[in-house]
Amino acid sequence: MNLTLEKNDRLAKWLIYSFSAVVFIAVTVLERITLDVDLGFNPHILAMVNAIINSIVSVLLIAGLITAKRGAYDAHRKIMMAAILLSVLFLLTYIAHHLFAGSTWYGDTDKNGIVSEAEKAAAGASRTIYFFILGTHILLAGVSLPFILFTAYRALTGENARHRKIAKITWPMWFYVAVTGPIVYLMISQYH
Repeated sequence: MNLTLEKNDRLAKWLIYSFSAVVFIAVTVLERITLDVDLGFNPHILAMVNAIINSIVSVLLIAGLITAKRGAYDAHRKIMMAAILLSVLFLLTYIAHHLFAGSTWYGDTDKNGIVSEAEKAAAGASRTIYFFILGTHILLAGVSLPFILFTAYRALTGENARHRKIAKITWPMWFYVAVTGPIVYLMISQYH
């Protein structure tokens, strides 16, 4: 796999920041839209698919880190490209899930879209834990996207020192997002 790019920092910055902004806007806007369409299956299955994808990305990130530390750079590149491609698939299924299933509210045991005081009390401290994990997950998901893209760009242009430097920031953020995604799913799925 000899995928390389010609170095063009100005174009790369414009593309990465534009793509990141479009993704942020699309996720934010589409989060508020629900399409009432019969898909022939429960659209919440897409949330489970997302959790599985994130779990696989977590494993790939660990494998990518190990292969980089061992100097197996060809394997590292393939693993990290697989993680990026799976993350794109995740983004598509995430948007589809929210478009077709709408939002689920933590603690909404009667599934009416309103979390009453009694439901909040029943959820207890787990509700606070859920919102902490969800909030940090969302924040780092948004922040990490341009970092992931810049890290990949530096690798694909052969700027290995710059790639390693930014990867030290990118990897922990991306890994946290990938690990907390399935945790969020496990916590919220009981309310689907």
